[in-house]
Amino acid sequence: MTGIKKKELGIGIFLLVTFAVVMVMIFMPILDGGNALNYLDNLYNSISKGSAYYIPKVEHLVEEHGSDAVTLNLELDDSRAALAAEPLFARAGAATAVEGATLMVGGDIETIFGTCLEDAESAYHNRGEDLAARYGTDARTTLHNWWQALGAMEKDLNRQKLFNTAKLTHTVQAKTVECAYNYYGIESQAIKDRWGTVLLSLVFYVLYTIWYGYGIMYLFEGIGFELSAH
Repeated sequence: MTGIKKKELGIGIFLLVTFAVVMVMIFMPILDGGNALNYLDNLYNSISKGSAYYIPKVEHLVEEHGSDAVTLNLELDDSRAALAAEPLFARAGAATAVEGATLMVGGDIETIFGTCLEDAESAYHNRGEDLAARYGTDARTTLHNWWQALGAMEKDLNRQKLFNTAKLTHTVQAKTVECAYNYYGIESQAIKDRWGTVLLSLVFYVLYTIWYGYGIMYLFEGIGFELSAH
């Protein structure tokens, strides 16, 4: 450890103080009533939404699977969850009955999946009014009900050793219901339309990280700490 180096110490303090000032500005509501961090988070979510549109691919998988009559005993968390999931299968034309936390379903698997995909499609495109008209619930509640029901379906299908159908159930749950839930309310944007903002944000991130690193380096050098090979 050496003595204080005023020049390096001054540079380090200046860099860290200005770094902190910029950070405060980042968290101030100066962009459309929100802060820069939320603005960029929304931007990247809107750009990534287009690449998370798996519904057509999953529809193709469902068509390849084809019709298949199934009888399911879905073990849900409680009777409320079972009653909430029942209208989903009833709309698919399935016979349903609820006993406590168990929802019993008998119907065509392709039609059940088709109904689920139709609901996911509506939610993905932010048409929450469609789901409200069908079930009287908001989009995220409907999707959550589907997510719980599909999880119970996968378990019951595996128990019945219908492994291919169980795998398809998981795909429908993960690739359509989860994506529609996560991106509901976000407007999709193409990166080519916002490439300038994206490039600027990435360059700023790199420079801001270097800014902090040099600030720390100069600060410690200024107070007498030096790297040594010994």
